[in-house]
Amino acid sequence: MRLDPAICSSARLARDRRFDGRFFTAVKTTGIFCRPICPARPPLERNVTYYGTAAEAANAGCRPCLRCRPDSAPGSPAWGLVSTTVQRALNLMRSEREAESVESLAARLGVSSRYLRRLFAEHLGVSPLAVWQAERALFAFRLLRDTSLPIADIAFEAGFNSLRRFNGVFKQIYHRTPSEVRRERAAGEGSGSRGARTRIYLDYRPPLDWPQLLAFLGARTLAGVERVDGDVYQRSFALDQFRGVLRVVNQAERNRLVVEVEGEGGGAALYQVNQRLRRLFDLDADTEAISAVLLQDPLLAKQLTLSPGVRLPGAWDPFEYALRAILGQQISVAAATTIAGRLVARYGESFVDSAGNEQWLFPTAQRLEGADFTGLGLTRTRAQTLREFVAATLDGRVNFAEPELDEWCRQVTALPGIGDWTAHYIAMRGLSMPDAFPASDLGILQALGSGGEKAKPKQALVRAENWRPWRAYAALLLWQSLKSGDRQ
Repeated sequence: MRLDPAICSSARLARDRRFDGRFFTAVKTTGIFCRPICPARPPLERNVTYYGTAAEAANAGCRPCLRCRPDSAPGSPAWGLVSTTVQRALNLMRSEREAESVESLAARLGVSSRYLRRLFAEHLGVSPLAVWQAERALFAFRLLRDTSLPIADIAFEAGFNSLRRFNGVFKQIYHRTPSEVRRERAAGEGSGSRGARTRIYLDYRPPLDWPQLLAFLGARTLAGVERVDGDVYQRSFALDQFRGVLRVVNQAERNRLVVEVEGEGGGAALYQVNQRLRRLFDLDADTEAISAVLLQDPLLAKQLTLSPGVRLPGAWDPFEYALRAILGQQISVAAATTIAGRLVARYGESFVDSAGNEQWLFPTAQRLEGADFTGLGLTRTRAQTLREFVAATLDGRVNFAEPELDEWCRQVTALPGIGDWTAHYIAMRGLSMPDAFPASDLGILQALGSGGEKAKPKQALVRAENWRPWRAYAALLLWQSLKSGDRQ
């Protein structure tokens, strides 16, 4: 990854938070690598080497700083601009609890393992295995310092089924054992264990428009599954055999979200919770790069001044969101949310949380197999579309495993009752594709119109060419520019 030493030098000397996670500084004399915001006395320029990612620095033999904690740095936005195949591979690796062989990963992506290794070396400077090990070790370090979970549980949460292998990888990267890190853990922030509350932290680069994010999500919360209460986001979830509830609040003064997870059951959940929430709240967005493109359009520039730090609200689960998008075709947000609530009440599962409250889980594709969807307030055509979509998900015709935008649209529009708007809207929010753009959306056409006349979809597409590769963010800003929206 190409880094400008002059920019990196200025950023680290200024401890500029806008560059947190964009690069890491390794000190040649100590072998330690730090975030740009590290409070330690900055080393001389001749003694430093810059790396684009923590994985690259760790793979070079450097060990993470225990003061600024690279494990807590926001994800590198540069990884969103690498080869599409590499980005898809990274997302697949992060969506699985356990490590996957390069051969298996390459097969899922439709390329050879040799080609995939070459792409990783070219774009990231490290192998897929090195990326996996570094990211999981960094996550484990975070759990060692921020929670009271037993070390064996932490190894499992981080994706290691062997405690010996976990200890070996961890020591290779941190030059100390997990037990030594646990003994050094700072008191005061850690709490919780399996069956109780566990607190984790999600750092981000400012600015983050948290009120705008909650307002958007709050208007679409699903009764029994999600809720927004003041400045707190809450939802129920199930991962593997773990069922629980998570609550998220913004700690703006420290540029991080505080997440409390509680529940019980087998399996590990925290790493996947971490990854899903980062996508749900778009915490790794490169807001400067996005703004640099969108500020060139006067209409979007006006909205960006009102909402700096724009983030693209994602989805907890792509399948869940796809069904909700199909339900929301040609009806209001409120109506779509009401129907989705009926679907959960009929086909979802309920459980009681630790406080004695009933919680609901959105039904999986397996649970919806054979469902007829009658009595939910749907037309027969819409119910048939849902049945076709569920069947296509189960038989593999619809693949959520990070397809490219054009391929995704081809897959879903091949199904009856699903058009371009739905395909792009699912891609935009369900799959967090930054260049998705539902050009026929009524709100977008109203925002782009003039003299009381709506714009045409072709006109919207032509204008949106100037917004690539951030058309999804432009769509969000256009919706925000309207005093009220009526789209899902």
